[in-house]
Amino acid sequence: MDEWAASVRQACTRSGIPSSVRVTAEPGRAIVAAAALTLYRVGTVKDVPGYRTYVSVDGGMSDNPRPVLYGSGYEAFVPREAGAERPKAVRVVGKHCESGDVVVSEGFVPDDLAVGDILATPVTGAYGHSMASNYNKVPRPAVLFVSEGRARVVVRRETLDDLVRFDL
Repeated sequence: MDEWAASVRQACTRSGIPSSVRVTAEPGRAIVAAAALTLYRVGTVKDVPGYRTYVSVDGGMSDNPRPVLYGSGYEAFVPREAGAERPKAVRVVGKHCESGDVVVSEGFVPDDLAVGDILATPVTGAYGHSMASNYNKVPRPAVLFVSEGRARVVVRRETLDDLVRFDL
């Protein structure tokens, strides 16, 4: 943090901003974005010849609204073989049937991607969970911390009972 703050102050000085001006920042994404990834299960793979291949997943804009809100870009890979070649261009879409429900606009996956596979989108650590919603009454997923091959649930998956708890 000290190095980061010093570089910001130097940039301000070079730009003519006096040292008396208080500069603030919210570096959360820079600190924690790479610390997390989101896992989805592939529900459909649909080739539209001459146009593109769509991959639908069991999440979407409810668990990560950043792409639809302000065009954040993500990539995708298949954890079963993270280092595999990814020659197939795809658009990963969510389950909400909305035109903006795009998780990965331009991704690349292995040719053998299939229904039921797990698809990962890295660098979702900042704001993914805090911005998630129950859009279309979709329960929010669980959050797990993983370290040294061990995982523990830190936020449990929401249930249908959670969704209707306040309904009259």
